Amino acid sequence: MSSPILQVENLVTAFDTDAGRMTAVDGSSFEVPRGKTLGIVGESGCGKSVTAFSITRLLPQPHGKVLGGSIRFEGRDLAALPLEEMQKIRGNDISMIFQEPMTALNPVQTVGKQLAEAILLHSECSKADVLARSIDMMKKVRIPAPEQRLNEYPHQLSGGMRQRVMIAMALINKPKLLIADEPTTALDVTVQAQILELIADLQKEMGMSVILITHDLGVIAEVCDEVAVMYAGRIVEKASVFDLFAHPRHAYTQGLLESIPRLDSKPKTLLKAIPGNVPSIADFKPGCRFAQRSGREHSESHLTTRPAFVEIAPNHFVENCPICVA
Repeated sequence: MSSPILQVENLVTAFDTDAGRMTAVDGSSFEVPRGKTLGIVGESGCGKSVTAFSITRLLPQPHGKVLGGSIRFEGRDLAALPLEEMQKIRGNDISMIFQEPMTALNPVQTVGKQLAEAILLHSECSKADVLARSIDMMKKVRIPAPEQRLNEYPHQLSGGMRQRVMIAMALINKPKLLIADEPTTALDVTVQAQILELIADLQKEMGMSVILITHDLGVIAEVCDEVAVMYAGRIVEKASVFDLFAHPRHAYTQGLLESIPRLDSKPKTLLKAIPGNVPSIADFKPGCRFAQRSGREHSESHLTTRPAFVEIAPNHFVENCPICVA
């Protein structure tokens, strides 16, 4: 069994604000096996994107800080690397597809220029080589008429096409690890399916590992091998995708699964919803953070003492609040 390509242990990430230091990711641990896909799922505000920005060291500066834990990529702790070394890894060995392609792409540069920049940051190539690699990558992400598209600007492309350009930019240097942050947000269902299929096909072709960040459990079920469920800055459950869907143990995971529409459900019945919202960072509790939304009675000790993250079945881990864990 080969070692995981990425191991994150007890990651703590915080932001300095006018109201003081706020901890957005609070002691999260997970690993990504080589050639596999790990899904990180949870509602907006749970810390999924902050986790991705911590791994790639793209936290907003000077406010964002990794305060604790380790992020080991092929044995090297990314959190401790000099910035120059991290810049060699970012975009080359580790790439990221950002959440909103219209804001991630430069609106005043052509697609071709942006692809060329991604290549030239990490290798010395002639103009002919850059053009050939760019056209080849555009073909791989199934963009029609790539020679024409290279000379176009992002606003001239559809949403699905812009997302394909983002994928091309992320994969043009053949990374070992791809982090996809909500890669199908705001796309219609047919385009979403095409993008997910494209990422899966390119993953097989290139043998890379993937972290897929999403709030959509349907996407998780379709493409992931393992899944980590995140809530209020912590991972509350982690297991293989089959085990998690078949035997969800944490009340939050159960609530997410119960909110999915099902073909066998009675027509015109209301979907179940988790009451309330994810608390803001300023309101995170030291103990069980799902207590207020769980609908279950928690004692004062459950609210003030952090539950242990334990293995309750082979390769199935859960934040073991005795009230929230079935």
